[in-house]
Amino acid sequence: MTTIQVPTNCPSCNSVLEWSNDQLFCRNPNCDSQSQKKIVHFAKTLKIKGLGPASVEKLGFEGVADIYDADVEFLAEKLSSEKLAEKLFKEIQNSRKAPLNLLLPAMSIPLIGKTATEKLSKCSNGLYEVDAEVCKSAGLGPKQTDSLLGWLELNDDLDLLPHSLEFEKTNVESTESRGAVCISGKLKSFKTKADATQALSELGYSVKSSLTKEVTILINESGIESAKTKQARQAGITIIENLLDFIGEKHGIA
Repeated sequence: MTTIQVPTNCPSCNSVLEWSNDQLFCRNPNCDSQSQKKIVHFAKTLKIKGLGPASVEKLGFEGVADIYDADVEFLAEKLSSEKLAEKLFKEIQNSRKAPLNLLLPAMSIPLIGKTATEKLSKCSNGLYEVDAEVCKSAGLGPKQTDSLLGWLELNDDLDLLPHSLEFEKTNVESTESRGAVCISGKLKSFKTKADATQALSELGYSVKSSLTKEVTILINESGIESAKTKQARQAGITIIENLLDFIGEKHGIA
């Protein structure tokens, strides 16, 4: 029987590998192999044609911000082709318009892909609004939230990019345009609070996890006079007992 030896160190930089969700990761931010793969992933996600593994190695980029610092002369010298350089430069300039919907999944943040990013886009307008409360409202799990917020705290990669760092809203009003809503207790009209949050966000409502001063509507379908419900009554906040009557039957459980 062949014995498989699990590696303990990164084959590129020799840093000690760490286990996370049954996978091994190199956490060394200066690992050349890791940096190049992140740049390639970034370029692929933003659809920057001509910036594959071979080109990244020739250009010697150390981080994604280096992509936008490169001019045509630099690209031509490294790629030994003015024609390729001009095409790549044009692709890079076009990618400057990418919204946060694409940028966040492009940054190789553990557990944060397109699905998680799309959920966040429903509950916030941009990067600087993302916090623990927004992550919870978006339906992100504890591990996803810790991964995202931890990465944002330790990395300034996004701040170094020339992008707006705002989510693209497609046929959706601003999340604050119709007021803020808080959900109390279990729902009858939706399988999860995350589903209800998405439906409310699509209609232009911001969903809060607590009764903040912005909240004007409390959803309570359980019939239980919770502490939130009592607080809402005292504050004169509108209480909705049937969410489907409020937002329309088509948004609920089929």
